[in-house]
Amino acid sequence: MKKSALFSIATVGLMVASVFCVNNVKALSGAESADSIACGRDLKPVIYLYPTEDDTEISVSLDYDGNLVDIIPEFNAENTWNVVADTDGTITYEGQDYNYLFWEGDPNFSYDFYSGYCVKGADTEAFLTSTLPQLGLNDAEAAEFKEFWLPMMTGNEYNVISFQYDNYTRGAKLTVSPQPDSLIRVFMAWYPSDKYVKINPQYLDTPSRSGYTVVEWGGNKVK
Repeated sequence: MKKSALFSIATVGLMVASVFCVNNVKALSGAESADSIACGRDLKPVIYLYPTEDDTEISVSLDYDGNLVDIIPEFNAENTWNVVADTDGTITYEGQDYNYLFWEGDPNFSYDFYSGYCVKGADTEAFLTSTLPQLGLNDAEAAEFKEFWLPMMTGNEYNVISFQYDNYTRGAKLTVSPQPDSLIRVFMAWYPSDKYVKINPQYLDTPSRSGYTVVEWGGNKVK
């Protein structure tokens, strides 16, 4: 795997804090069943690095307000990956190649659903196909995003989705050196619903994507 608005109706805002599972479920990657996923967990934030020159030394630090439960590869400095990256996104770490840096954790902060989307389960693939490019993901990244999340979503009656900005970036601070020209972070908080939920529409900003670029995507099934 190489580096590889909309359906809601504007009405009333709904504030919902994330709800955490009691069970201590092992962090998972890949297309897993919804029942096997730990709700309330920040799942599969993956970080892609696209420097403008091969063999670029890059330091990526994560300051996370929560409990990290999985990191691939392990940090080789305090909360930091020191790696070498090529223009095609290949990341070399201690002699091994990776497509991205991976982490998962249980946050001490919550996500809100003041604005977002309520999407029929059957329409979720089309929704993400339309929305992810607006958020800055390229085709390969969007395909990996959908490969991971859609198996949990398409069988639901509805999915309530809100892409997080400050809540997430404050709780999971990312520092990259050298500083990228473009830093794109896509984080989807969501939960299944048996009925339609009224929610304020979410207006998305399409980030610039040029030069040396760092991209991250992840999500949290909050309940």
